[in-house]
Amino acid sequence: MPTVVNVAIHSSQFPENVRRDLLDSLRARQVNHKFHYDNIKQTQKWLLLHATLSPSRTDPDCAAAYERGFMAAACRIKTMRVHLAGLGCGGGQKDTRLLTLLQMAGREVFYTPADVSIAMVLEAVRIARSVVPAENCFPLVCDLASASDLPSVLDERSIPDAARLITFFGMIPNFEPEVILPRLAALVRPGDCLLLSANLAPGPDYAASAQSILPLYDNVLTRDWLMAFLLDLGVAANDGELRFRVEEVPAGSGLRRVAVFFHFLHPRSIEIDAHRFEFRAGESLRLFFSYRHTPALVGTMLGRHGLRVLDQWVTRSGEEGVFLISRD
Repeated sequence: MPTVVNVAIHSSQFPENVRRDLLDSLRARQVNHKFHYDNIKQTQKWLLLHATLSPSRTDPDCAAAYERGFMAAACRIKTMRVHLAGLGCGGGQKDTRLLTLLQMAGREVFYTPADVSIAMVLEAVRIARSVVPAENCFPLVCDLASASDLPSVLDERSIPDAARLITFFGMIPNFEPEVILPRLAALVRPGDCLLLSANLAPGPDYAASAQSILPLYDNVLTRDWLMAFLLDLGVAANDGELRFRVEEVPAGSGLRRVAVFFHFLHPRSIEIDAHRFEFRAGESLRLFFSYRHTPALVGTMLGRHGLRVLDQWVTRSGEEGVFLISRD
């Protein structure tokens, strides 16, 4: 890792905008997911959680599904130069494996790791350094949900004569579909490839399957990671309890997600500068949600925004899928 890394910071993550988003989260009693990756401590907790429990790290069949997706994407690209934009790059392990395959195929690779967390972006840069020279790496910190000009930001970083490959691993479940899908579609130009993954509800009964995977979220590492945000705000662990449930959102849509709430058992005041937020006993604050899809749902949702699934790889457990996508 070089002693100096130049990281571009999008205005969506300027301090005044982050502060506004935090205040909005507390007013709405719905935490913006980006605040679970806000500092190095939270990032380290997430990386431990991911390394310990993520199927891509613990299930060889899931790792093989990603590998097949990587190979298909690498084979589809014919140019000698490839620019990989890793949206929600996390720790960068999957992107680095894909970059390695492209480099092994004789391609010159360029990499834009993009994440809401500067600690995540730096970790992705560190991991990718074994494949991508420093001058070919363009780290970007941004909020995908609010960076409406991200298509032009990425276009400005386009590499002449390079195909663009966009990755979006493990992210689509943690955004409202009506927010993230138009933004994602706007990024995919004709000729681009998009490789994304989604958490799935296994089996023929979607509603029952969504309920059956609830215990996968309720574990010590996830609880520790989610509670870090509240503890940093001054909430005491014994002020309440975490509650996990499956909900249908929007009501009547049939689409299910796992949601995690902190249910206050005792009153608590939270102060942010001059702003004071009172939480009464019996109130709940939503900390997290994760939609569960099916392969058919993924294809239908993307199709509404002009995106077409070219191929897909679903694990034998039916709990995760990797999808290769282009503009229709």
